[in-house]
Amino acid sequence: MTTPLPSRPTATPARTGRGLQANRTRVALLLLVPMLVVLAAVAGYPLLRTIYLSFTEYNILTDPAPKWIGLGNYWFTTEDGVGLGVLQIPEWWQSVWNTVKFTVGSVLLETVLGLAFALIINSKIRGRGLLRTAILVPWAIPTVVSAQMWNWMYNDSFGIISDWGRRLGFLEAGQSFLSNPDTALAALVAVDVWKTTPFMALLLLAGLQTIPGDMYEAADVDGASPWTQFWRLTLPLLTPALLVALIFRTLDALRVFDMPFIVKGNAPETITMSIYARQELILNSQFGFGSAISVLIFLIIMVFTAIYVTSLRVKFD
Repeated sequence: MTTPLPSRPTATPARTGRGLQANRTRVALLLLVPMLVVLAAVAGYPLLRTIYLSFTEYNILTDPAPKWIGLGNYWFTTEDGVGLGVLQIPEWWQSVWNTVKFTVGSVLLETVLGLAFALIINSKIRGRGLLRTAILVPWAIPTVVSAQMWNWMYNDSFGIISDWGRRLGFLEAGQSFLSNPDTALAALVAVDVWKTTPFMALLLLAGLQTIPGDMYEAADVDGASPWTQFWRLTLPLLTPALLVALIFRTLDALRVFDMPFIVKGNAPETITMSIYARQELILNSQFGFGSAISVLIFLIIMVFTAIYVTSLRVKFD
């Protein structure tokens, strides 16, 4: 009598699924390795180098090598009681305050206008395709070109916007919105709103197009007005896309450099954190002090992002 061979245990579906998932995870990690290596080379090393230089005194024109001074670039008081650290300098706090005002003003206006444009483009109107193309023109123009164009329009001699301001009584003869310290920052906000509102509209339009049309049909059957539909249906379902658009634009505005620098340079009334960092790094050749400013900008943006994502529960998936 022959003894039957023991049957080979069959893999359960759960075990097979776990093995397949583990294999996919390993393959995904292997595919990510080249990207992580490149990212560490092009982003990680410069960041670590900047953090190191922020603890040193280093003038690239006169010093042969960085000299370690600890936290001296951040906080240092002389024997005469003069504060020389970046956190003790009024110019730094002026740049922070300018950046905050610029960020709040521009992001708020861009969000409101971008939402309005997105709602118009998403509605069933004639010429919607042409309107969608036209609204992207300001965003497609390079920042250098648009900034210089607005600089000419703000010119106190031949600028059309300055001419309107004088005709309406907002400006005196020979004055422009950029030359007036009280209106210079608002003028830069207007340029950024014109330039970046299409970007916000595009992001919000993508969110609007994910909302099923059946919900609006059901709301119409229930007799809900367009205003009620917006507040009770559109805005709640658009909130995830709105929050992602807000965080992208806010981070962009916090590190703004090109447009304000092209239009106003290092003017105290419009200097931003990035312009101030460039001033110390490039103009004054103070790589140690300028690196400390750069680290502070990085920390401000990182803390803001962490608070933003956790408190508002922003999801990027």
